[in-house]
Amino acid sequence: MNNASRVTVWYDGGCPLCIREIALMRRLNHKGAIAFVDVSDGEGSCPLDRAQLLARFHAQEAGKPIVSGAAAFAAMWRAVPLLAPFGHVARLAPVLWLLERAYLGFLLVRPRIQAWIIAKTHG
Repeated sequence: MNNASRVTVWYDGGCPLCIREIALMRRLNHKGAIAFVDVSDGEGSCPLDRAQLLARFHAQEAGKPIVSGAAAFAAMWRAVPLLAPFGHVARLAPVLWLLERAYLGFLLVRPRIQAWIIAKTHG
């Protein structure tokens, strides 16, 4: 993480959904508050097992533990002024619980959505 970064995000650069979301977040990351690490190619540093990092979204706010799932999205959102209010609301336990349930549901359909995106872009 560079000195300006407040959050490190580990993402799956082989996932078409992840690539699109990270592209959006890069555009919103005007002040360089987020350091993005692609762990799909084996080049990025991995503080956890690479399979763990590829299975769920992970982030770490400076000086805090690594979090995953909805908590990781909330950490990333807090680093972007436009999205920071959503990240702060997600600190509320009931909100984070709901977001995590939604994320778990998304993980169930993610492979089908990825296949659909790949088929649309290659077909």
